[in-house]
Amino acid sequence: MDNYGLFTKTISLESLGITGATVRYQLSPEELHNLTIEKGQGVETSTGALAINTGTFTGRSPEDRFIVKDAITEDKVWWGKVNIPFSPEKFDALYNKVMQYLSGKELFVRDAYVCADPNYRLNVRAVNELPSGNLFCYNMFLRPDADELDDYSPEWHVISAPGFQADPDTDGTRGKNFAILNFTKKIALVGGTGYTGEMKKGIFSALNFILPVDKDTFPMHCSANVGKDGDTAIFFGLSGTGKTTLSADPARRLIGDDEHGWTHENTVFNFEGGCYAKVINLTEENEPDIYRAIKKGALLENIKFKPGTNEVDYEDVSITPNTRVSYPIDFIDNIQFGSVGYNPKNIFFLSADSFGILPPISKLTPGQAAYWFISGYTAKVAGTEEGVKEPQPNFSACFGAPFMPLHPAKYAEMLIHKMREAGVNVWLINTGWTGGPYGVGSRMKLRYTREMITAALNGELNNVAFVKEPFFGLSVPQSCPNVPTEVLNPRDTWESKEAYDEKAHELADNFRKNFTKFEEFSNYEIIAGGPLA
Repeated sequence: MDNYGLFTKTISLESLGITGATVRYQLSPEELHNLTIEKGQGVETSTGALAINTGTFTGRSPEDRFIVKDAITEDKVWWGKVNIPFSPEKFDALYNKVMQYLSGKELFVRDAYVCADPNYRLNVRAVNELPSGNLFCYNMFLRPDADELDDYSPEWHVISAPGFQADPDTDGTRGKNFAILNFTKKIALVGGTGYTGEMKKGIFSALNFILPVDKDTFPMHCSANVGKDGDTAIFFGLSGTGKTTLSADPARRLIGDDEHGWTHENTVFNFEGGCYAKVINLTEENEPDIYRAIKKGALLENIKFKPGTNEVDYEDVSITPNTRVSYPIDFIDNIQFGSVGYNPKNIFFLSADSFGILPPISKLTPGQAAYWFISGYTAKVAGTEEGVKEPQPNFSACFGAPFMPLHPAKYAEMLIHKMREAGVNVWLINTGWTGGPYGVGSRMKLRYTREMITAALNGELNNVAFVKEPFFGLSVPQSCPNVPTEVLNPRDTWESKEAYDEKAHELADNFRKNFTKFEEFSNYEIIAGGPLA
């Protein structure tokens, strides 16, 4: 055992093509934390968490994500702007260059697994150039017991080399950074970027191919929790819609906050062993579970401190609005043991509609659910990206297009089947604006959204009157406990009803235009689930 290792097991990386490396195997979070600080790669915050800067890249780079096009993927992957093909020959050449780069270095190796349901477990070995990257893998992947490591055999490898930079002219990449999946060799290769989320999203993307194709299991970009009666709720939503916040409910046990599978046995299991939450404008009052989880063992990314202190300033987005924290799921007190739930009863689609058009809560038919799922709508607010001066619609198929190797219709078919099989209710929740668009209206109060979700979960909306709004045909409840009635119908909250109608028509047109690329793969029921006006 060396000075930092917890295990006497010796790991060789020569089978990967890495030679002469000093391997730090299965280090503890504390050791990785201390090493990062010793190397000048991070600092400790006032709460004991580790804070790092990920460098040039502070988020994923979707245009630099590739899938090797080979016998396994050629006829199954939905190729295009999301799933960009990469040749096996180019992969092998680039892979060999990365292995040569990593040879002779100090490397951090972690044996872990994904998929909490033991029937779907997939062993993953992470090889990291940086100790902070290995800490991220400790936090986010599931952690085997020490005795499970004796006969551990990895099925997939995640290899992260932030310091390696590709040559686009010879390597076939778009730039110096890349994230490439190879399903034949079972490797997720990440280079040229220190953004840790590329590693977890690489494995998520792999599972989004493996589970439907090989396991008849529906993979979901969602959070999930369980009520006291054992009912499971599922929350789909793009970044910034409240997926993590709303699933962290003190009255319910958290299964996970981002990635799950829904099996043919009607169970829902977490892919991960941790949470990767945004911390922009984080407060203890609004998000107490996340706030309190930022302690020793947690890893903060790209945050700034209050002047002269090591206290995090969560309002400072001068590095990026995509400030993040990763931590093991057991840093949350109220979690579901084993990260597996049963008896799904409610699905929530979360959209932060910055146009202020969508109702704060509405109930969807199966056809509408499939249409909205394929559409994957939220809206960008002004200032979130360069050039965005007013709200813009943002569609991401299946609420996670960048991670979906198959055609969205495949996932939508699985959703409809699961909905009918389990008899679930599907709700559309607008966590965005009311009383007008961004800049005029105000963000829906978090406490109102929580009350509406609680009412749906408790069956308190089963016997209230619903009306269909005229633009999307959504069924809107006319009353909800602890929520002002006037909030429920968005048109009533606008000062100018004509302005609302004009903007609603515009949004409906955006939906129709976006959906044209899916129509040939969709049946009548799904197409009929779209806008009415």
